[in-house]
Amino acid sequence: MTDQSIAAYLSTHRQRHLEEVCDWLRIPSVSTQPQHSGDIQKAADWLAEKLSAAGLENVEVVPTDGHPLVYADWLHAGSDAATVLVYGHYDVQPVDPVALWETPPFEPTVRGESLFARGASDDKGQTYIHVAAVEALLATTGTLPVNVKFLVEGEEEDGSQAVMRYVAENPAKLAADLCLISDGPILAPDKPKIVYGLRGIWAGEVTVTGPGRDLHSGMYGGAVHNPNQALAELLAALHNPDGSIAVPGFYDDVRPLDAAEREALAKVPYGEAELLAESGVPVAWGEAEYTVTERIGARPTLEINGMWGGFIDDGFKTVIPSEAHAKISCRLVPDQKSDEIGGLIEAYLKKIAPPTVQVSVRTRQHAPAVLVPLETPQLAAAVTAYERAFGATPVFAREGGSIGVAISFQTHLHTPLIFLGFGLPDDNLHAPNEKIHLPNFYRGIEASVIFMQEVHK
Repeated sequence: MTDQSIAAYLSTHRQRHLEEVCDWLRIPSVSTQPQHSGDIQKAADWLAEKLSAAGLENVEVVPTDGHPLVYADWLHAGSDAATVLVYGHYDVQPVDPVALWETPPFEPTVRGESLFARGASDDKGQTYIHVAAVEALLATTGTLPVNVKFLVEGEEEDGSQAVMRYVAENPAKLAADLCLISDGPILAPDKPKIVYGLRGIWAGEVTVTGPGRDLHSGMYGGAVHNPNQALAELLAALHNPDGSIAVPGFYDDVRPLDAAEREALAKVPYGEAELLAESGVPVAWGEAEYTVTERIGARPTLEINGMWGGFIDDGFKTVIPSEAHAKISCRLVPDQKSDEIGGLIEAYLKKIAPPTVQVSVRTRQHAPAVLVPLETPQLAAAVTAYERAFGATPVFAREGGSIGVAISFQTHLHTPLIFLGFGLPDDNLHAPNEKIHLPNFYRGIEASVIFMQEVHK
């Protein structure tokens, strides 16, 4: 536990902290939909106000070519104390399909021990945890054991381009001894984990073009290759029957897993049974020579995220579409070059495409993978924070997701990354009925306080 005065403060203000994060969650800050640009600004302004109220200084909403950033700091702990840069994001994913939400996505609702709302876990709820921790420390002790900087962005779900430029252009302003990121899950409420690696990402769109306009399927069917069919055939050729990726050169730069790391990952209490229970699939799929844990965090992937073409509204229209489209994303591992993957995919699709259609690929975003050395000394503070707040020693694991700006922190700030997550695997990230487990939320605030008390340069 934290010391008694801080623990008492957190207990007294527990309901207010819940109400405040609910206020933030009511703002539909969907970064990828232009109709929510006003909500994005409103969410940034809300956070800036709360950072100021918590006692942070130099609070600013930073305009960018994209969505605004929020910056704040408190730098009075002295040069001997560590400086912690807290990163998070206030933008959220779209909510479709709305019909699958049990309660409206932007009306936060507590059911049982969980708070349901878009952004509850990814990432407003987890970002707010550190705001509440700083507030508790300043309110009870009048000081912080570390220097703190906050940098919270509004387009993590759309590529993080603005924040990556900002980090590259402001290394002195953002200089820190470590970057603290809470944007991911632990294994279970009593099974914390520390992420030491994140996969990178390439995401793009494939367009297959056939006729110069939509055609009547009765007049032209059987004589014109339907772009929808051609697209399906091309997408099916992206994988081999064993689940591996068929794109030539895709695996050329993949760093192999050595025996020591495979041994460490084998200690993670997660396997096929847990995967089936969480996902609802009947059988696991993928590269059989790798465990489920390795496939999720330490192997590269290629996923088809969406497909469309022709008439898809209610009713029926017998049409051969002029174009068909697909959204594809690849999760990448260390040493893979994220800026080259799209070119490999496009070259392969064009090579195997029939002469009846044309194929193009447009890159939407890319970022390389991140790996944190297990000997990083600040990881000890994270272990202590989990042990004292959650009552269990964490395991170390790689995470399958991606945080685009993470590599920028390593490249431009030369700072270690500490991933202190508080979500759960069933939080429904990017899906209907997103939630955060409230005991994790409250223990997370306590863990953040402990981390700041324990971490050193």
